[in-house]
Formats: sequence, C-alpha cells, structure tokens
Amino acid sequence: MTTPTITTVSPAPMLEATPLRDANAIAAKVNAKFANAANVVDGSLVVDKNQLVEVATFLRDEPTIGCNFLEDLTSVDWPDRFEVVYHLYNLTRQEGPLRMKTVDTNKPDPRVPSLTSVWPGANLMEREVYDLMGVRFEGHPNLVRILLWEGFYGHPLRKDWKEGYFEEEKKPYDQRWPQGDFVRGEERNPYKDNMVLPKGFDPTKYQFPKEDNIPLIDYNAQAIHSGELKSQTFVVNMGPQHPSTHGVFRMRVMLDGEQVVDLQPVMGYLHRNHEKIGERNAWLMNMPFTDRLDYLCSMGNNFGYALAVEKLMPDIKVPERAEYLRVIMAEFTRIVNHFFALGQLLSDMGAFFTPMLYGIEEREWVLDLFEMSSGARMMCNYLRFGGVAKDPPPEFWPIARDLVANRLPRAIDNFDAYIAQNEIVLARAQGVGILKPEDAIALSTVGPVLRASGIPYDVRRAEPYGIYDRFDFDIPIGTVGDVYDRYLVRIAEMRESVRILKQAIVGIPGGHEYQSDPAMIFGGRKGWQVKIQKGEAYGRVENPKGALGYYVVSDGGTNPYRYHIHAPSFVNIGALSTMVRGHKVADVVIILGSIDIVLGELDR
Repeated sequence: MTTPTITTVSPAPMLEATPLRDANAIAAKVNAKFANAANVVDGSLVVDKNQLVEVATFLRDEPTIGCNFLEDLTSVDWPDRFEVVYHLYNLTRQEGPLRMKTVDTNKPDPRVPSLTSVWPGANLMEREVYDLMGVRFEGHPNLVRILLWEGFYGHPLRKDWKEGYFEEEKKPYDQRWPQGDFVRGEERNPYKDNMVLPKGFDPTKYQFPKEDNIPLIDYNAQAIHSGELKSQTFVVNMGPQHPSTHGVFRMRVMLDGEQVVDLQPVMGYLHRNHEKIGERNAWLMNMPFTDRLDYLCSMGNNFGYALAVEKLMPDIKVPERAEYLRVIMAEFTRIVNHFFALGQLLSDMGAFFTPMLYGIEEREWVLDLFEMSSGARMMCNYLRFGGVAKDPPPEFWPIARDLVANRLPRAIDNFDAYIAQNEIVLARAQGVGILKPEDAIALSTVGPVLRASGIPYDVRRAEPYGIYDRFDFDIPIGTVGDVYDRYLVRIAEMRESVRILKQAIVGIPGGHEYQSDPAMIFGGRKGWQVKIQKGEAYGRVENPKGALGYYVVSDGGTNPYRYHIHAPSFVNIGALSTMVRGHKVADVVIILGSIDIVLGELDR
C-alpha cells in the first residue's frame, strides 16, 4: 500500500491581527530605489503607474518586504479617477496585508501596466477588472472579457453604466418605500429606453468574434510525430452542459490525441453582476446575497462580509457568545463542504453517487442545526454586523454535542477508510494534477489547493479573526500537491474542525440554554439601516474553499460605494491550466473536481 503523503503541522504561533503593514516604511525603501515612485495615502502604498512593474517586482523580491503573494486585485471608479487596488501578502513569514494602489485619471480610457509578469495569478483578476470596469492592462497576454460575452456593450461596474429597466441608483427605491406602492420597473422604464447600444448595432446580424468560435480541428497546427503515428492538435469544448464541470462551466481544451496540450477556462454563464447589486443595496441588504455566492457555505460567506463591514464600525463590539456561535457555524460549514466536495470528486472518478450520498447524510444533520438557528437550511442569512441574528434553541446543543463527539468523527474515519487506500483512487489520484509550491503561490491559489502543495498558510492562523486565536488546531499540508494530497488535506481539515468544535461547544459563554437577552448575541442597535464611517476595509475568512475576502469602500452613505468579493473558486481556477498539461482527457475531470469550485461564487 502507498503511504499517505499528508503532514499535519502547527507552524508559527498565532499572530495578532493587524489591519495593514507599515506602508510608510515600505514607501521609504521603494523611493530609495526608485525616485518618487510611491507615496502613502490613508495607509495604502500608492505607486506611480509608469513605474508599477518595477516597483511590484521590487516588493516581491526585496527580502525585507517579500510580497510574494497577490491575493486580490480590483478597481474603484471615483469621479475623477480609476484606482486599481492590490492586496499583497508574504506567505513565507505570514505577514500582511499591504494595500497597494495605482491611479489613472483618464476616465474615458484608463490604462495601467499588467502585473502578470510579476504575479501570474493576476491574469484572471485583471481580465475581470477590464471586463467590468474597462481598465486596460497593457502587456496582458490575453486581455479579453471573462464574465461577459465579447459583444456586451459597456462595463457594468462603472458608476455611469445603467442596466435595462434601470429604476434608481440606490435601494430602497422611493417608489416602494415608505409608501409601500409597487410599480414594475419595465413599466416605468420600457426596455431599451435607457439602453445605449453601439452605433449601427444590429443584433440580428451580429457574428461572434472568431476567438470564441474555435474550429474543432486546428488545421494550421504543426503535425506532431510520435513513433509511426502522425497527429495534429485539435480543440474540444467540455461543458458548459457537462455532468463533470460542476455547473455551467466550459473548458476549452487543446489536445494532441488524448494528451492535454493546453486548457482555457471559460466562465460567466452564471454571472449576474453580484457586485453591482451589492452597491445598489443598503449595507445590511447584502447579507442574504452573500448566501448565494458559494451556496454550500452560507455561514462562512456571512462571516467574511460581517468582518469587513465591522472594520468600518469601530464602536461595535461583538459579544463573546456571538463570537463562539460564529466559529461553531463556520466549522460545521467546513465539514459539510468537504464531505460534499470529496463525494463529488469520487463521483468524478466513476464511483457513482455512493460516496457523495454518504457525506450528504451527515450534512443533513448539520443543516438541521442551521435551520434551528437561522430558519433556513442553505440560505441562512444568520450573521449581523455586531453579532448573530438569534440564539439557537435548547434543542440545538444535544444534537451538536452528539455530532461532534460521536457521529462526525466516526463518519470521517469510515469515509477515509473506504477511500484512502482504494486502488482505483490511488491509481487515478496519485501523481495527477501536481501543483508545485512555487506555482501555487505565483498563481494566487488559496485554501486546500494551496496547502496541498505544501504551503502551511491558513487565514485563521496567519491573520486571526474572531476568536480563532483561542483554539488549539493544526494546519494539514501535502507534500506532493496532487489530487490525492488535496483529498487528504480536506479529510485532515475535517478532523481539525471537529477538534475546534469540541472546544467551542464546551467553552461557549452562557452554556447550552437559550439566551433571551439580545445583548448576549448582538452588540449595538438592531435595525435594517446601519451607520458606516467613511473609509475602506478588506476583511477575509478561511472559508472551506480558501480565503474569501470582501473589499468594501464607504463614502459615509447608506450604501457601499464599492463592494468587491475575492472569490476562492475564481482564483483557484486560474491554476487549472498548469495542473492539466500533459495529462489525459479523463484526468481533466478529476483535476477540476479536486479544486472544488461552485459556480455561484466563481461567476458571481
């Protein structure tokens, strides 16, 4: 039998959560190397766009700074400029974040240099900013739309862009509140009355661009000789309607026979411009919308958004009991997500649905707990700025204790015993889809994908949030970075979640009786409207699929000025091409499954 390649480590001690690295000290080092290349504004390092590539390379390579990891890249449309915002980390010393910005004041045609040569993980993120904001990244290897089709007119995250049936800029709409009247938007604003179409555009005569209509056979490709066989490369599409693409997702695969030469992920089929909706909503209105991102991880999605907004609410203190409830819900979420992900992975290998159903049976017990607490099984809408919505009923705790003490550990052990040494699993998963540690960092991967490549980075330990610094747990990492390691890491993470849950359930203030005092679970004043101070914040949690981040900007109003989501499914899919090259078509399916994506989060 093959020895499992998993290692469980407890790296450096918990660090205190810091909002940002010292940008002033870093700016001094940058300006000593590049004259007048950077300054500091509100804690952010603002870099001259004409020296952006050189400064970014310096930030990555200078040992005392070492920003070797680009976690997030987005843009803000201000009245007089576009800001491109980068959040940088040091994964080796687990330092961060450093917020870096660059600015272009040319509103009609903003342009900044691409940083794909510095951090390859910027590839998909820059394409998203170009698609939704219209910022052109000069030097990008393939700057085309990523979530919208090439014929889409305009860039919908710009402040001057209006959708069909546009009613008002911000909710709640005057026509519906407080009068209570309801008028259909299309009655007030008939379709196309507020739409700006390209000059001379005729949708009946439109032809899709050639690059989105690649022929099945690439007849211009050079013939490849392998022994006595002569072959040519050709392109096939897997998806978007395919049982193994985990949703409406397409892989454009270039093949030489059965061997993968290259792969391009094609997404956007489920895109609904979640961030534009979030900027129209009032702050609290976005909480149930976060449920619909990774719809398997509602509680974790709530957690990340609450943390980001609470950074702009300095007077709010989350009660101790609510902090424990947040951790309990997040760790139950991690377990059910990994059960589902591993069941789906084994289904992709041809194990039919037996493993998936085994995990789903345990998931149903946890969803019972979510329903007791929030009133819903999947779209929980449970967290609030300053706490949680309600205290669980007394019936919650006996089930939770039994799950953590007996049922979940037994189910995890049995699942692992059935699968870990299965000869088919070993043959299909070991040595397949290897992602080297340096590639995992360069491509901005997060979560189990990153840790399976041997990088012991977990947000709960590197930048502790809530009360995670009180719990004893380890970080499982792999040593090979293949599909098998990604399986083993998730199994080990479930065991660590059980370990955290045992501590949290025993230690929760107030015990296991229902707490009728609202102050036990909520800090501040309840209401649908909240006061958010001016500023910007980036809050993140270690969700089951990886670091889930929210970048929010407030102008002091009732709605977010900018609302952006760093989605782990989106950044992790950027490593798919690297993982699949040289493998067979059948391997593509399980490599994709080992990433664990949900299209609601990937497309947003």
